Amino acid sequence: MGETLKEKTAKGLFWGGMNNGMQQLLGFVFGIIMARLLKPEYFGLVAMIIVFSAVANALQNSGFSTALVNEKEQKASNYNAVFWFNIGMGIAIYIILFFCAPLIADYYDEPRLVWLCRYAFLSFVFSSWGVAQAAYLYKNLRAKQLAKANIIAVLLSSSIAVIMAWQGFTYWAIATQTNLFILFSTMLRWHYSEWRPSLQVDFSFIKRAFPFSVKILLSEILTQVNNNVMNILLGKYFGDKSTGQYYQANQWNFKGYSLVQNMVKQVDQAVLVKLSDERERQLAVLRKMIRFAAFISFPLLLGVGLVSKEFIVLALGEIWLTSAEYLQIICIAGAVIPISTLLADLLISKGRSDIFMWCTLILGVCQIVALVLLHPYGIQMMVYAYVALTLLWVFVWHFFVRRHTGYSLLMLLKDILPFALAAIAVMALTGFATQMLSILWLKLLCRVILAAILYYAVMRLAGAQILRECQDFFMNKLKKQ
Repeated sequence: MGETLKEKTAKGLFWGGMNNGMQQLLGFVFGIIMARLLKPEYFGLVAMIIVFSAVANALQNSGFSTALVNEKEQKASNYNAVFWFNIGMGIAIYIILFFCAPLIADYYDEPRLVWLCRYAFLSFVFSSWGVAQAAYLYKNLRAKQLAKANIIAVLLSSSIAVIMAWQGFTYWAIATQTNLFILFSTMLRWHYSEWRPSLQVDFSFIKRAFPFSVKILLSEILTQVNNNVMNILLGKYFGDKSTGQYYQANQWNFKGYSLVQNMVKQVDQAVLVKLSDERERQLAVLRKMIRFAAFISFPLLLGVGLVSKEFIVLALGEIWLTSAEYLQIICIAGAVIPISTLLADLLISKGRSDIFMWCTLILGVCQIVALVLLHPYGIQMMVYAYVALTLLWVFVWHFFVRRHTGYSLLMLLKDILPFALAAIAVMALTGFATQMLSILWLKLLCRVILAAILYYAVMRLAGAQILRECQDFFMNKLKKQ
């Protein structure tokens, strides 16, 4: 008997969690090593251009990849069209950006960026080879294979980067880590996918899907720009050292929220598309995913903020203390990003890539205007503005989701507020109870343990259904072993 959609979704969430959990664990270990080997200014140089690598990585999960996932019927000719189109596009983008590298260096007044850009931009070429393969695995809910590919890619790329940093390759080591991750993950997706390209191409699919896909592609590019706009502007106004401090804080914030975000993204689009003709059931699934995301993201990210100073000083050294101050603030935004992602993905499953694009564009414009206006008042004020806009945009996404699903504001608040308020109360109580501890490692350990126990106790006393479902799933998983 085949698996039900619920079982496939649960398995996808499990492997999505394993995927991102292992990725973040490896990133945690290697991130500490890299931060101890390299100076903040080296991270700052890479942060100034990291948006381009982020866009390259996003290409594997956007545009025509999303169009393939949204197709009811799988056709080899459609995959072939996407495969050859993306290879051509990847090479074309690299050539254009290769010659634009001096302009980027001039913007930052940093000559070292010319060849660093040209090296980092190879990620566009590497990623273009994996778009169709990623879509095939994603479409067929092959989260386990995607997890293996990403975990192995992180392990290999990070190991090589650490060796390079140890040997004195400075910022080249950081850029190599990103390039190799994309290259290895692309190769492994080929290994795990049964689909292989051929010359049986149906370019009519490209023409038919273009209006939808180009909006998704532009939206993903805009999303990466929005996520990295602080790095872009800090590099311009404050230089490589300050940019490196913020970049380090944002990296740890990203590791936290992406653990939740990518866990649900492994399955949400494919599942929501399958339920597109069943409005009530689709809404019920969306709400359960949002409760699941809130259940994990609020305690995780607010917990990161609680222990940021102790963690940064102990793990990375006092040279990174400024980044701890930024991390305490931006983790608030990180807590709601997975929820915004789910709401946006619901709109995509409804075929409304236009709304997704325009909302993302307007958010980017608002961020740029606010940050440019506030930069004379210092970095911290810019960080507060970034967080405020991120929180506001949850309700912007919800406004459009409500029009398409009937998901009222009261429903949304019922789904997220209990977890948010519980996490805030737990972190406040934990912080108060441990504030007198002066030994940093002991303070860090006590805060982590006490916060975890208190949050679990609150969820048990409140009878949180999502907690029971998670426990039941893991118990059933253990019984099958």
